[in-house]
Amino acid sequence: MRLQGKSAVITGAGGGFGEGIARRLAAEGARVVIADLDAAAARRVAASIGNGAVAVAGDVSRGADVRTMIAAATDRFGGLDIVVNNAGTTHRNQPILDVDEATFDRVFAVNVKSLYWTTQAAVPVFRAQGRGGSIINISSTAGIRPRPGLVWYNGTKGAMNTMTQCMAIELAPDNIRVNAICPVLGATGLTEMFMGQPDSAEVRQKFMSTIPLGRMSQPSDIANACVWLAEDASSFITGVLLPVDGGRTA
Repeated sequence: MRLQGKSAVITGAGGGFGEGIARRLAAEGARVVIADLDAAAARRVAASIGNGAVAVAGDVSRGADVRTMIAAATDRFGGLDIVVNNAGTTHRNQPILDVDEATFDRVFAVNVKSLYWTTQAAVPVFRAQGRGGSIINISSTAGIRPRPGLVWYNGTKGAMNTMTQCMAIELAPDNIRVNAICPVLGATGLTEMFMGQPDSAEVRQKFMSTIPLGRMSQPSDIANACVWLAEDASSFITGVLLPVDGGRTA
């Protein structure tokens, strides 16, 4: 198993990409903390994974909640090796002036400020352990090649990408690797928000026509990339923005 003996915290793991990532990391031997705003969803995923998986309910935009997520790994598993910043949200695909301030603030709090909190909580643990660690930020092709209608969401992913590269440089002396995965549109609870219109076969085909490999991303695509960035085989990889996008940004 590629992650045997490692422990991981995955945010937003109660469904979608996060659930797929948690299941894949656990299948490779990692002990996982399933962190999600939806307590019932977190418990469902943790129970189905078994093997000591821990469910923690919390809001990644709140420092106290994030500290509880990280503490769950150290308390239950005796340490921390991997943090996957997967939790995210968006505003509906719409004209730039139509997004209200409360929505703007929430998107930046969840997508950007959460990195501040996980860094504040996890980096001291990594340093104290003295063996480094892997931080994986789930970004988006929106931060590389943005579409109109999602201006403020795109901005959060651009910020995440820049932060990933800056963090990688600053934390390298501690052997803490920081990378980002940039998925293209996938079937998640936010799909209709990204599309800005009801989800249908016709609308999906329109979006898939812009992806050279001809399909949307799947949780398994993102999860497989996470395993590689978390395992020792990628020990010399840091500061990478990895598109998992079927060629969308090529």
